[in-house]
Amino acid sequence: MTVLRPPGGVDTDRLPAPLAELGDRIEVRIQPASQDRGTELAARLQGASRGSRLDRLGGKDAEADLRQALRESKQLLEVGEVLAVDPTPHGQRKSTPGGSLIERWTTAAPRGGVR
Repeated sequence: MTVLRPPGGVDTDRLPAPLAELGDRIEVRIQPASQDRGTELAARLQGASRGSRLDRLGGKDAEADLRQALRESKQLLEVGEVLAVDPTPHGQRKSTPGGSLIERWTTAAPRGGVR
């Protein structure tokens, strides 16, 4: 992904917390983005095989964890904080089928990705 920071502004020795937490499970590559558009930050899992469909449904998806860590790292590098979807202004959505569905979607969304 492209991060809007100069190439020297991202260091593999001092990765943002979401990526640093994955530690030795990932390999990180940093290089200047094309046409001086910031820095390209790439990460991939080390020797991890793709989890089963059952694992992914159960929330044990290493690829999803990596996608979420990349998104959060981009936000930390560009904005300085991880942006979050807040619940309704009064603090909780109504306990209705629609409200429960929205809560599940907003919880799962950061781990999703385009395939």
